[in-house]
Amino acid sequence: MSGAHRVTAAELAPLLPPRERNTHKGDYGYIALLGGCMEYSGAAKLANLSQSALRAGCGVATLAVPATLAGAVAPYLLESTLSPAPDRGDGHMVFDADYLTALTAGKRAVAVGMGWARSEENKRILNWLLSHYSGSLLIDADGLWALSELGPVQALSAAACRVILTPHHGEFARLTGLSVPQIEADRSSTARDFSKRTGAVTLLKGPETVITDGETVLTVDRGCPGMATAGSGDVLSGVITGLLGYLPPDVRTVALGAYLCGLAGEYAALDVGEISMLASDTVSHLAEAVRTVQKEREPC
Repeated sequence: MSGAHRVTAAELAPLLPPRERNTHKGDYGYIALLGGCMEYSGAAKLANLSQSALRAGCGVATLAVPATLAGAVAPYLLESTLSPAPDRGDGHMVFDADYLTALTAGKRAVAVGMGWARSEENKRILNWLLSHYSGSLLIDADGLWALSELGPVQALSAAACRVILTPHHGEFARLTGLSVPQIEADRSSTARDFSKRTGAVTLLKGPETVITDGETVLTVDRGCPGMATAGSGDVLSGVITGLLGYLPPDVRTVALGAYLCGLAGEYAALDVGEISMLASDTVSHLAEAVRTVQKEREPC
């Protein structure tokens, strides 16, 4: 890809130094993951989202789901905290500024949109986050649909937070107004141009993932066909958000998330085979991926 640099584990390893003994969970960040709806209410899938953030190293992960679904999800959350979000009684969130203020208070990073569904209420929630939240905001899945409805260039340019976008080609086409063939013709340039116009960090998913802030363009080639399964995108969002709990919201951090997730997927494929892989298999191998990258650090 023109002007793009493919990152290596050795280049990313300095982002994962050994941890000091005199630290606590607050040093590694409180994060929130906002998503879920009745149609996409798989409790284990939502639990994978929060577990992937914790495996990436954040201190505390809070999973916010519609209140109607909270009881079903709770038994699957062994280490995360659960926040029942106001809903209509049918498993779909409703906008509540007081709730969002409380949820995002003290959070270094928030992810929104995973398994969320498309609704006017969710558009209002995203608009509030863009306008009032000051940390790192990752937008994925139906959150990207909501962003496209708000007018992405204007909404992102005026955002109070640092925004990270994680679209696949179809979602990116909706955001940019380009066709998928136009995007595929020069993935790095179209992603870079969009980030330059909006100020967001863009991660464009693909066999070789592109990450750019409008200036630097990095690519990650880790992963495998077995990751083409429901919930894999949620795992990626969780990993990146977990890293944003304690690392700067820049292209290297986002590239590290893509690298770790892809490498964990490769390890999962070796373990269970590509055909039978589940997103939870990738989560189960995240710790191994983290250790592999850490080993690439130069000795002191």
